[in-house]
Amino acid sequence: MIKLEIQTIGDSAGVVLPDDVLSRLNLKVGDTVFLTETKDGYQLRRCRSEFERQMEIAERVMSEHYQTLKKLADS
Repeated sequence: MIKLEIQTIGDSAGVVLPDDVLSRLNLKVGDTVFLTETKDGYQLRRCRSEFERQMEIAERVMSEHYQTLKKLADS
């Protein structure tokens, strides 16, 4: 476990990731990451454009077919 301190960054708050964490995540300054809530907490993942494209499609489909998906989930 790595303990990180929340710091003020401009008008926001953030954490600084140690170099070894950046290396393990294959990240560098300027990269984009996803922070996803899971049943066990949060997961930080490297943003991959293909994954991001697929997530945008999934969100659009879920939004457009909300009522149908809700009925399927309730049955």
